[in-house]
Amino acid sequence: MSNFLTEHLIHRDEDFMVIHKPAGLLTVPGKTEDLQDCLINRLIKLEPKTLLIHRLDRDTSGILVFALSREGQKSISRQFQERQTDKTYQAIVAGTLEGKGTVDVPVIYDPSRPPLHIAEPNHNKTAITEWLAIEHFEIQGQAVTRVKLTPITGRSHQLRVHMQYLGHPIIGDTLYATPKQQQLSPRLCLHAERLSFYHPKTQQLVEFNCPAEF
Repeated sequence: MSNFLTEHLIHRDEDFMVIHKPAGLLTVPGKTEDLQDCLINRLIKLEPKTLLIHRLDRDTSGILVFALSREGQKSISRQFQERQTDKTYQAIVAGTLEGKGTVDVPVIYDPSRPPLHIAEPNHNKTAITEWLAIEHFEIQGQAVTRVKLTPITGRSHQLRVHMQYLGHPIIGDTLYATPKQQQLSPRLCLHAERLSFYHPKTQQLVEFNCPAEF
C-alpha cells in the first residue's frame, strides 16, 4: 500500500497533498460493500489526517488535492466553492472538433436514468466549460480530436455531458458515448492535468501538473 502513495504522490506539505488518481478508482466509497476500495480510504490507511476537498469521477484520472489540516481543508474548499481555483483537463473526443469555444448549458441529474446527467438549457443552475482543440488524428480509422477543457463551474459529469452536447462525446465514455465511440479506448479519455490555487498558509499561488497518459 505504501507503494501506492510513492507512485501517485505529486506534492505534500503540512496542509495538503496532491495525488495522481488513476482511472477506474473511486475518490470516495460507494454505498455497497464492493465499492469500499477508493482513493481516500487508501490514503487514510497511510495518512490518517487525510481530509476530502473535491472529487473526480471514478473513470477520470489526474490531479486531486486532499487536506492534511483543518485549516488546509477550509481554505482550499472555499477556493473551489468561490471558483478561485484554476483547473484544466485533457480529453480525446470523437470526430473532428475545430477551434475553440464555450458551452454554457446547465447540467442536471436525470433521476429516470441514474447515474446519468443531461444538458437542460431551461434550468437555472449554470454550467460553463471552455474548450480548445489541440490536435486531430485517427484511432481505428475514426477521426478524433484532443482537446483542452477548462471547467468554469464544477457540476457532476459536466465535461462529459458538455462534450456529448457538442456532438463530440469523450471516447471510452461508457455513459455518454455511442458503443462505437466507447470501443475507441479501453478507458474514459478524460484527465485532470493542471490545478492551481492559493496556498492556505503563504497565500502564494501554487500550480501542479500531471501529464495525460493517453
